[in-house]
Amino acid sequence: MRILYGVQATGNGHITRARVLLPALQAAGAEVDMLFSGRDQARLFNMEPFGDYAHREGLTFVTDAGRVQRWQTLTHNRPLQLVKDIRALDLNGYDLVLTDFEPVTAWAARRSGVPSVGIAHQYAFLHRIPGTGFMPWLKPCIRFFAPADEMIGLHWHAFNAPILPPMIEPVQGTLSEDETKVLVYLPFEALDEIIYWLSGFSDFRFRVYAGVDQPRRIGNIELCPFSREGFQQDLYSCRGVIANAGFGLCSEAIQAGKSLLVKPLRGQVEQISNAAVLEQMGLAWVMPRFGQEPIERWLELPSGAPMPWPDVAGTLARWITTGRQVPLDNLARELWHPRPDMSVSPA
Repeated sequence: MRILYGVQATGNGHITRARVLLPALQAAGAEVDMLFSGRDQARLFNMEPFGDYAHREGLTFVTDAGRVQRWQTLTHNRPLQLVKDIRALDLNGYDLVLTDFEPVTAWAARRSGVPSVGIAHQYAFLHRIPGTGFMPWLKPCIRFFAPADEMIGLHWHAFNAPILPPMIEPVQGTLSEDETKVLVYLPFEALDEIIYWLSGFSDFRFRVYAGVDQPRRIGNIELCPFSREGFQQDLYSCRGVIANAGFGLCSEAIQAGKSLLVKPLRGQVEQISNAAVLEQMGLAWVMPRFGQEPIERWLELPSGAPMPWPDVAGTLARWITTGRQVPLDNLARELWHPRPDMSVSPA
């Protein structure tokens, strides 16, 4: 079976899923080619596991100071280039297109009549998810952005829908807890503001991963260049994580039993909803804006217990390579069965 796998690279969560699903598909006997879009290729890092991957411009959103900038997003993206890339993508010889909310491969499959499957957190919003409120435009936008014949959503709860658990790599090491060490990943925030708010907590050591060329220390704050391996080591050994409300990192922190403080990206529906779900499930403390009080109160909280997610990647890889014959409802029930139920309110 030959698969073209498209990944939206605006955030690292999509790439994190691909790091898990790609080897599972290969182990199941599939031949997989990768395509990434949504971020300048020069800004991608630790991409060796994906081999000789393809890259396209795709679509992305522009942020500034913790908020989506709608006008800049509209003017930054180039829809004519997107159309050209879709038309130019040759899908001859492919049996299936997988899209993790990646528009070039999704629309090329639709245009060429190649079967397609979408696997992404965003597809969960095709169902009733807390925190989305009255947004009649949301579902059509998701379907239009990266359409697929079958769209599979991932989330921290099933919400009485055929939604699957997070697709996360199992913990690859020993979990520990340094009481003074806090991992920080806030890529959509101004670095100066992060330093300002964290510098007042001198009893703690903050490991901040950001777009810096070399490690450097500013008081109790350690600035670290992006590194998948270093980041994972810090995740496994820290007392807690401060992050935006992206799906991938929050899923990893929950699995490792780390205390979470999330600052949802303003103007981004997915992160606003994620924060609402995390708060309702008791999995995170939510900080809508920077402030000393929420950080101080969160630092007093204990860590939780590790919550390993099931083998979603292996299950999906077998399901895909054997013809997708099992109904998605059955697949969801199988994967969620061992998990304890948690009460959440509908959208």
